[in-house]
Amino acid sequence: MLDLKWIRENPDALDAALVRRGAGPVAAGVLDLDKRHRGITTELQTLQSRRNDVSKQIGGVKAKGGDAAPLMAEVTAIKDKMAALEGQEKALGEDMRALLLTIPNILHPAVPEGRDESANVVTRSWGTPRAFNFPAKDHGDLGAALGLMDFDQAAVMSGARFVVLKGALARLERAIAQLMLDTHTTENGYTEVNPPLLVRDVALIGTGQLPKFGADLFQTTAGLYLIPTSEVSLTNLAAERILDGAALPLRMTAFTPCFRSEAGAAGRDTKGMIRNHQFEKVELVSITTPEESEAELERMTKCAEGILQKLELPYRVMALCAADVGFGANRTYDIEVWLPGQNTYREISSCSNTGDFQARRMNARYRAAGETKGTRFVHTLNGSGLAVGRTLIAVLENHQQPDGSIIVPKALKPYMGGLDVIAPNPKIL
Repeated sequence: MLDLKWIRENPDALDAALVRRGAGPVAAGVLDLDKRHRGITTELQTLQSRRNDVSKQIGGVKAKGGDAAPLMAEVTAIKDKMAALEGQEKALGEDMRALLLTIPNILHPAVPEGRDESANVVTRSWGTPRAFNFPAKDHGDLGAALGLMDFDQAAVMSGARFVVLKGALARLERAIAQLMLDTHTTENGYTEVNPPLLVRDVALIGTGQLPKFGADLFQTTAGLYLIPTSEVSLTNLAAERILDGAALPLRMTAFTPCFRSEAGAAGRDTKGMIRNHQFEKVELVSITTPEESEAELERMTKCAEGILQKLELPYRVMALCAADVGFGANRTYDIEVWLPGQNTYREISSCSNTGDFQARRMNARYRAAGETKGTRFVHTLNGSGLAVGRTLIAVLENHQQPDGSIIVPKALKPYMGGLDVIAPNPKIL
């Protein structure tokens, strides 16, 4: 959420920032609502002052034996008018918050201009896509041929966009997640967290999924939501708190299932595991100071890249253009892994700096070391470190062999009981 005071002082800058994103102007509407709200607040203050003055006069008149009825009638009228205005003030305040919750973050000046993802900029790449001497298969065909990936039976029990992994592929997915967690906790300084998978709407409002992306969420009959990413749970650990500035940055990681309805992706990636309703992800979240957040974004992106390097998977890092940066972010790097089965790079991680955008929504603040008064909003960052299912896809496709078997990357062998090759297993149900 943006600072209303900043909007009052910079309405043209707000509209110009929205134009960068390809959105329409909103400053006039915000200022009009703000003017009406502040006008009622001022009127209430004036009436309260008059009410206090008249109440004092009533005491004086009564003490002298005079008729205080007219003054008492005025107090009653003021009270009634204030009650009506207080209702209007509350309603306008709620309207203002609702409006502010729909306005996206202000982009960082370094974000490239562009109207769509074609304007995203390659900042660096690592590894060389493998030259196959046989036709490379995609992960769906590989998994099915191994007898270890079942989309048909998943559809019987759950419908489209689900998968059943079996045997060595189920273990491989678990191994990938364990490698990520061990790397991020022992080498990269993140603290592992096991957070709730069900959250209230206020948590999703805090991280920006609500109200804008409500259609992409699964809601239970009890009113709770399944998390679309553990960014929600991890970032909300700072909600409604004043943190010790000396303890920042806080770096957290979690391996959780994630649930998305993919309402905005109808017809996209319907084959395979690229875009499922349920998937696993290792998330990275940092909570830091404004002065350190840009450096933290670079660090977080490097941490995510390190996993792909360990798995010997070629990738590139993209700086997203203005129209492609997400609603809550001020700057984003996408990491795209090479998938030979599709002969293209596909996103496997997005690392974003949201500045104080989420912090304002969830009232997450810190007090600088040595200070006893005053607080500032923290800056929050999030990134996939990585999407586990998509990493599994990349391992299968990049390390496939002519006979359809899969070479287990060296970094994963300790988690696979020393297994070198995943071969077909027709005996599994």
